[in-house]
Amino acid sequence: MSSNRRTIILIGPGGVGKGTLARRLVERDEHLVLSRSWTTRPPRPHESEADYHFVDRATFEAAARAGQFYEWAEFQGQLYGTPRPDPSDSRDLLLEIDVQGAEQILAQDSEAVVILVLPPSPEVLEARLRGRGDDESHVRRRLEVAAGEIDRGRLIRSAEVVNDDLERATSQIFSILEGLRR
Repeated sequence: MSSNRRTIILIGPGGVGKGTLARRLVERDEHLVLSRSWTTRPPRPHESEADYHFVDRATFEAAARAGQFYEWAEFQGQLYGTPRPDPSDSRDLLLEIDVQGAEQILAQDSEAVVILVLPPSPEVLEARLRGRGDDESHVRRRLEVAAGEIDRGRLIRSAEVVNDDLERATSQIFSILEGLRR
């Protein structure tokens, strides 16, 4: 990895808008590249290969054994992993991962910047989760773990951004990035 490249990690509970923020950030900043995670879960109705690299469990496990992941974890019976970055790409690496993954990356890269993305309220988070098309048991499980994810995230975060307005949250993250690049 380039010595000038920074690792920027967006964490927060599922449904908080990390993916939307990440896509918006890379669309507007040519110095950022978004890592596309691998997963064994099936695509949601609105997702495509542009969102995740969808693979079967055997393929994922083989890649993990070969050391192809920066970090990986199992969540609700599905595997998720972040591929190692292309060493020839000097852009800052943007990751959209869970707290467990961020902890693994911080163990390897103590200078990684962790931005905790928060919902404006628990009710808004629940509405966003229900709007993703997941089944009821998945929504309930996500809501059960959300508070713990936020608490753990506060222990490792460099900054917090409340995603109550997409444009404002995007601007706040850009301000954080500008401060890093000075």
